[in-house]
Amino acid sequence: MDKILFNKTKVIATVGPASNTKEMLKKLIVAGVDVFRLNFSHGTHEDHSKVVKLIRELNTELGTHISILQDLQGPKIRLNDVEEGCIINDGDKLVITTKEVLGNSQTVSTTYQRLPNDVAPGESILIDDGKIELKVDSVKGIEVCTTVVHGGSLKSKKGINLPHSNVSAPSLTPKDLEDLKFGIEYDVDWIALSFVRDPLDIIDLKMKIEAAGKDIRVVAKIEKPEAVKKIDAIIDATDAIMVARGDLGVEMDMEDVPMIQKQIIKKCNAAATPVIVATQMLESMIENARPTRAEANDVANSVIDGADTVMLSAETAAGKFPLLAVQSMNKIIRSVESNYENIYYKYNSPNPESPDFYPTSLVQSSVRLSADTKAHVIAGMTWSGFTAWKLSAHRPKANIFIFTGNKKLLTMVNLIWGVRGYYFEGNDTTDEAIAKVETILKQEGHLKAGDAYITMASMPIKKKYRTNMLKINVTE
Repeated sequence: MDKILFNKTKVIATVGPASNTKEMLKKLIVAGVDVFRLNFSHGTHEDHSKVVKLIRELNTELGTHISILQDLQGPKIRLNDVEEGCIINDGDKLVITTKEVLGNSQTVSTTYQRLPNDVAPGESILIDDGKIELKVDSVKGIEVCTTVVHGGSLKSKKGINLPHSNVSAPSLTPKDLEDLKFGIEYDVDWIALSFVRDPLDIIDLKMKIEAAGKDIRVVAKIEKPEAVKKIDAIIDATDAIMVARGDLGVEMDMEDVPMIQKQIIKKCNAAATPVIVATQMLESMIENARPTRAEANDVANSVIDGADTVMLSAETAAGKFPLLAVQSMNKIIRSVESNYENIYYKYNSPNPESPDFYPTSLVQSSVRLSADTKAHVIAGMTWSGFTAWKLSAHRPKANIFIFTGNKKLLTMVNLIWGVRGYYFEGNDTTDEAIAKVETILKQEGHLKAGDAYITMASMPIKKKYRTNMLKINVTE
């Protein structure tokens, strides 16, 4: 088997019909996928359970720790079925009803029963990622009467966006609650919540996970203007952020999205909150074997801005070239990481009022020391993952390895910039543990004689305190 290539910026690949076989999943792992995303807007629980089992089989066979991200659909508003070849033109009148009917150029129906309550005359309704725009004229019972502003081809199951309306649907729909049971049963690593509007949406999901007795981290997908306005509170509430530019670019003015993306990444980096950039990153590779130059620039700029992770959606789920898409993305990442020094060493002053002030300060000191000594590795012994999160946030050029007896943490941290995990347990003294860490890193080819490396741990090790010890060694 080819050697697996690891970058510091992680790659998420969405699994679908183009990639759901064991053979293709294995190829994608070797090409550098760190996280597989299961999109619960599509597929059955049976489909997803097969993929989960295949990923875990491959982790065992390859010695990898590929992470599993469950992406809940959320209150996604869609059309019901529409006649084939249905076209609407500018100036036409179109009725949207909540009664299920086969749609045509005069009347279509929607899955969203609250639509007549949530829209008002003068507001816009966008269909199919904004390709079609309607203006609401009036609401009559279960019918919303509109005028077509920009027409086009109406297709079954296409998404509906309400950029100027307050959507009253709960963040977790009945379908999401059923899908959440799946994620909890299969103990996925991360769950992404779609269309987050308020930090309470995240807190509600976390409470449900906690009540089930699971350690599953939550990703808040930012795709609504309400979320952008409350971004600081949402970052505080969540474990990670996804800048989901597809719906965000429809719900808000498209030209504002690039700056919003940069601002969110900056805030997440400062808060040590992992941030994912998603949607249309290599969109042309759904059909073509090479990305456009603009797409290559988009991926590169996301890495330069400080994204922990970049995501492929339809490119790997349904595209013609899933393997080439992953390889292309990793080549772009590798080029930036090899040639642009400014992505490294991002220091943020620890808060003296924080209960974690001392361990946070120590972690930052280790990264500064790694820069001064040109250390090849920073190795942290951790149970909670605190050390991994904090080390990653400071973006050291040294490779970050965490050693833990918490098996769940090994796959969880695979989403975080720069971090790789090794399973490690024992009741050794600190000196014995450090010696074992060095042996493992030498055996794996991460250290050679004469390399400086830094080790972080808590003393005494058995107590599993926050990091309180730092040591620098030179490999013998």
